[in-house]
Amino acid sequence: MEYTKLGKSELEVTKIGLGTWQFGTEGWGFGKDFDRNDAINVVKAAIDSGINWIDTAEAYGGGESERIISEALGSKINDVIIATKVSGPHFQKNDLLKAAEGSLKRLNRDWIDLYQLHWVNGYVPSEEVAEALQLLLEQGKVRYVGVSNYPPELIEPLRNIMGDKLITNQVRYNLLDRSIEKAIKPYCLKHQIHIIAFSPLAMGMLTGKYNRDHLPSDAIRSGAAYFWRKNLDRALKIIELLSELADKYGKTIPQVALRWLIQQDGVVAIPGAKKVEHVVSNAGAMGWALDEEDWKRLEEASRGELSYYFEE
Repeated sequence: MEYTKLGKSELEVTKIGLGTWQFGTEGWGFGKDFDRNDAINVVKAAIDSGINWIDTAEAYGGGESERIISEALGSKINDVIIATKVSGPHFQKNDLLKAAEGSLKRLNRDWIDLYQLHWVNGYVPSEEVAEALQLLLEQGKVRYVGVSNYPPELIEPLRNIMGDKLITNQVRYNLLDRSIEKAIKPYCLKHQIHIIAFSPLAMGMLTGKYNRDHLPSDAIRSGAAYFWRKNLDRALKIIELLSELADKYGKTIPQVALRWLIQQDGVVAIPGAKKVEHVVSNAGAMGWALDEEDWKRLEEASRGELSYYFEE
């Protein structure tokens, strides 16, 4: 396993965690072949594979994701690092405090290791949000705080108040979408705020499973920009290189894609999974390294921007 401490904290996590946004969206988000029992098995497999932290949110499945994690871990719930998130509509002080209590109850825990602000709510002053978070810290209900999908100009006022207790920014980051490298990543590295990369496999596009003749049809991914025709040429060239490197290192395509991410300073990743074999594969991105030349080949091949302009 490979570990790193998030930000300036004492939270030592594996460089690969488990993302659980699909939990609780049975029959929709990841297709009809993924249910509660599958989610429980994925959590157990993650821990058995050496992964020591799980990311969730009150918004995932209306809280069901947190309940599933609690059920899956049972008496081991306190042995795992748990990161969850409060939704933007709950950023006012009293609402935020109630939201934290709700997450604690669903998780069946007395504390949250990492409590993150989920997306941006520009209507609630940073001072009010920070006041609620500091109260949770003082009460021991939260150990550290983070943000999710925050640009530098909105992190800065919180960082000025929270200091070293603000340790992460969870953002979309993968070989197909490197947009955070323009401003967000440099800012976070400068201030020792870890990047938590969500969608590190680009909703499955970077697994090698899809091509021009075979694209996803489920409710979420069928319209995602990763699979648009205008983005496919670049994606397939990257996948071709990933396949070459996978053969060279005796790894899988997704393991190489994840390795490119976590081999960077200040970056950890939280791939999701709907099958036990997927989470075992994700854990296999740890414990080895791309040589410098191969890492740079991926760096060069993945330059360019993912187009989010809607295509007809």
